[in-house]
Amino acid sequence: MGFLKTTFAGLAGLVMVASAAAADKAQLTVYTALETDQLKAYQQAFNKANPDIEIKWVRDSTGVITAKLLAEKANPQADVVWGVAASSLALLDRNGMLEPYAPMNLDAIMSKYRDTKNPPAWFGMDVFGATVCFNTVEAKKRNIPMPTSWKDLTKPEFKGQVVMPNPASSGTGYFDVVAWLNLWGDEGGKGGGWKYMDALHENIAQYTHSGSKPCNMAAAGEYVAGISFEYRAHTNKAKGAPIELVFPKEGLGWDLEGFAIHKGAKNIAAAKKLADWASSKDAMQLYGKNFAITAQPGVAPKLDSIPADYESRLIKMDFNQSAAQRDAVLAEWSKRYDAKSEPRK
Repeated sequence: MGFLKTTFAGLAGLVMVASAAAADKAQLTVYTALETDQLKAYQQAFNKANPDIEIKWVRDSTGVITAKLLAEKANPQADVVWGVAASSLALLDRNGMLEPYAPMNLDAIMSKYRDTKNPPAWFGMDVFGATVCFNTVEAKKRNIPMPTSWKDLTKPEFKGQVVMPNPASSGTGYFDVVAWLNLWGDEGGKGGGWKYMDALHENIAQYTHSGSKPCNMAAAGEYVAGISFEYRAHTNKAKGAPIELVFPKEGLGWDLEGFAIHKGAKNIAAAKKLADWASSKDAMQLYGKNFAITAQPGVAPKLDSIPADYESRLIKMDFNQSAAQRDAVLAEWSKRYDAKSEPRK
């Protein structure tokens, strides 16, 4: 009995020590649109360098996370926004919601891939750009040739065989719309960009609420063409999906996955440690395993299926302008095309 008492007392002591250790850890609530298959590697690498900081993830698609952050403006819940589109971070900055901070590795990040202010409100991690996932097996059954341009997707043979992300939900979908308006004009809903989307809409089977889902659907053979982004396309092809990656010749929409500290962060010291790590070469090397272009140059290795001139194909992007026009563009897009969106959960 004495042995049992001693054992239970010892166990109770261990539990108390463990609880105290957990309580001693700084906790950060991190809002993210990172892919779920990336979170573990990033968190493990950060915790190896900073074992005293615990991350609590809140994850969803870019548009959903952006809307959630804006809705919580008066009562913020996030400490950090990590892996969310720079166009969204620029929008949060316009609303006075970010805490400027110059991480210790800022000078290594290319100026075009970070906020221009000093100190910056946000900085970039990596570029994610437009790619069409084209299922060669399903295309052969339907005698559909591989597209080389955006306009090829409006041809009659693609009727009901194209899926793309809803720009209100997905950062990928939004940068596609921004790119088409930049390439062919807006003119208050009457420009060539809208005429292109009208034609594309005729062939769209569904607008998804995820940037990855169109590529997953094409990879599974549900549709011939899924407008997505290069990480998901590269990953699906590497797993053996019968897809080819198409980079339309007119130019590619893109955005940055970025990092920002939320104004009012409960543990600003821990948030700054995470910012320092997220801007480091170690972090950039991890991003480079998933993306062809990182915010620090010369870090990412060459990825199979991604063309060597990929960066030169990206359209010119103004994140502040993208943020400023977001509400008007999404209102016009929803009015025209939302009827084909998948049901929201």
